[in-house]
Amino acid sequence: MDSIKDQFRSPGEALAHLLRERDWTQQDLATILDRPQKSISQIVTGKKGVTPETAIELSNAFGNDPVFWVELEARYRLSLVQPKKLGVEKRARLYQLAPVKEMVRRGWISDASSLEILESELRHFFDQPSIEDDIEIGAALRTSFDSKEINASQRAWCFRAKQMARAINAERYNESKFDQNMQKLRRLASWPNHASKISSALASMGIRFVVIEPLARTKIDGAALWLDENSPVVAMSARFDRIDSFWHTLAHELSHIKHRDNAPPDVNLVGDSKPSVDDQSSIERRADQDACRFLLDPDELSSFIVRVGPLYSRARINQFANRMKIHPGIIVGQLQFRGELSYRSMRDTLVGIRDYVTSESLTDGWGHFLPDLTR
Repeated sequence: MDSIKDQFRSPGEALAHLLRERDWTQQDLATILDRPQKSISQIVTGKKGVTPETAIELSNAFGNDPVFWVELEARYRLSLVQPKKLGVEKRARLYQLAPVKEMVRRGWISDASSLEILESELRHFFDQPSIEDDIEIGAALRTSFDSKEINASQRAWCFRAKQMARAINAERYNESKFDQNMQKLRRLASWPNHASKISSALASMGIRFVVIEPLARTKIDGAALWLDENSPVVAMSARFDRIDSFWHTLAHELSHIKHRDNAPPDVNLVGDSKPSVDDQSSIERRADQDACRFLLDPDELSSFIVRVGPLYSRARINQFANRMKIHPGIIVGQLQFRGELSYRSMRDTLVGIRDYVTSESLTDGWGHFLPDLTR
């Protein structure tokens, strides 16, 4: 009798088979068991389970072990639960991969009515034939980085940046002219409103520039990405609306572009939550040094500190800013970074420039809504 157990998916199938073998009807079995015929029919169709008591009665009627019926019933009920279990596992995988609710709120994916549609939406968003494997962000191997270094929200943010960057026209990137072009870009750091020219200046360098408001509860300042070997992208969040933060982050990411660094998105690049030098990787230390050097000649700043510090008056900082042709807030930011000023000092010089930047840059968030760029 046990040999036939594996042939059937449910107790009902086994019961129907045994009835045919004996040429019994459901009514015959109902009479034998002294049960209503309806209860036999419900077991056959799977609408009613086989209880231990019923298993004993069936084993007496067919001459087999009650365990046969109990095990078949248990296996059948587990098989009914399995698809739901798989659905839960897949949904958990998708929610681990991406911040689904936030992406729907921002209009990055549609509000899916089923698990299958959600999976399709995420495959489309991440431009992947399958989302079972780890998703790499960098297009070129030497610019990709370990996906385990970032969280789901940062990953989605970076992919949104790449989507947006594909919609931007830019000159062909020329590494040999990078330093020369950076000198031209530096001229825009003297006045807040000049930040509106950053996007076009970078496009002329062959670098696509996008601004994306961070997803909820996500810290990210910027990222250096590549669409292909010759198409670099700088993405920034502008979460700190301060001139010093913006320019330092921009210069930091441009250093990653220059060196084609294998670097994850950057977090806490400025302010008192910035990691100590000892906690930074060599790549991040170099990018920070490049950013500081790009904005202010370190020898000039050191000389200013020796001559003026610690009595940093607003007038002396403004004079130095005029001579260096840079906004005073950037000098204040570097003095704070060096520990010459507290992070509470001269906060009014750290003016906001986000509105200037986003007015002429492709922006998602901060009051700007973009349509789906992938369809």
